[in-house]
Amino acid sequence: MSKFLIIGLGNIGDEYAHTRHNIGFDVLDYLAKENDLKFRTDRLADLAELKYKGKQLVLIKPSTYMNLSGKAMNYWMQTEKIRIENCLVIVDELALPFGKIRIGPKGSDGGHNGLKNIQETLQTTNYARMRFGISNEFENGNQVNYVLGKWSDEEKKTLNDRLKVACDAIKAFAFMGLQRCMNDFNKV
Repeated sequence: MSKFLIIGLGNIGDEYAHTRHNIGFDVLDYLAKENDLKFRTDRLADLAELKYKGKQLVLIKPSTYMNLSGKAMNYWMQTEKIRIENCLVIVDELALPFGKIRIGPKGSDGGHNGLKNIQETLQTTNYARMRFGISNEFENGNQVNYVLGKWSDEEKKTLNDRLKVACDAIKAFAFMGLQRCMNDFNKV
């Protein structure tokens, strides 16, 4: 059975729960809920496993805080013996409109500390990532508060629909491969 590592980036702690920066956690929580899975606390991450159409998806929410996400990703890649081609990192993206997702095979860290640490730890930028748009509707100098802030009432109205799209993309990544996943979901 092919194995895939799905890494949702976020920060642990109640003060970060359901903030824009924690969208990676929220996507995996949604996927777990729709499949009746429970996360368990394990080494460097909360972990759940999903079997989907003959594939095994290991879902992790690193407990290392965003700035050390690479440590958790690397540990679970080694522990589960999952190649980097079968890894997908889910991350918030200011440069995309709210709820829009962009899936790609590689790229820069774009100033994102979680991606920066993954790149430093793995010594590569060649891993798939799903960027989930959080928009950039903040006043000058207010980026940190915006990113670490909660969703607006307007955003909350469609957030679950966008989480579902992201979860469908995760399953497509594992079942159909990166290229078809990109073709099908980068325009949704």
